[in-house]
Amino acid sequence: MDETWLRRLYGPWPGVGTDIKWDDDLVFMVDGKMFACLCIGGKSRGKLAFKVEPERFLEFTDRPGIVPAPYMARAHWIAMDDPGVMPKAELEVLLRWAYELVRAKLPKKRQRELAD
Repeated sequence: MDETWLRRLYGPWPGVGTDIKWDDDLVFMVDGKMFACLCIGGKSRGKLAFKVEPERFLEFTDRPGIVPAPYMARAHWIAMDDPGVMPKAELEVLLRWAYELVRAKLPKKRQRELAD
């Protein structure tokens, strides 16, 4: 799992954009709202963080290798130093769900425009 894999995964999804923030983090957004972040440089290179459902936050953070995302835990984000701690198929589903969670908070009109 790396930047290329994430770009391929997110590429076809409506309204997805990227930006480099905090010098080392590749942030994936829908309509300017963040839903996932991959560290692409520095000592945390390869660390992945993304939004999860509030009801499942504790479930994920109880698993080995998954922690509350620094600065973003209050918004129900989790982080993994090594995304390999989670099966790839499960990770793909959760990343799509992170996108859907953020997209669902957009205005209804914008949600309809982004319908896939």
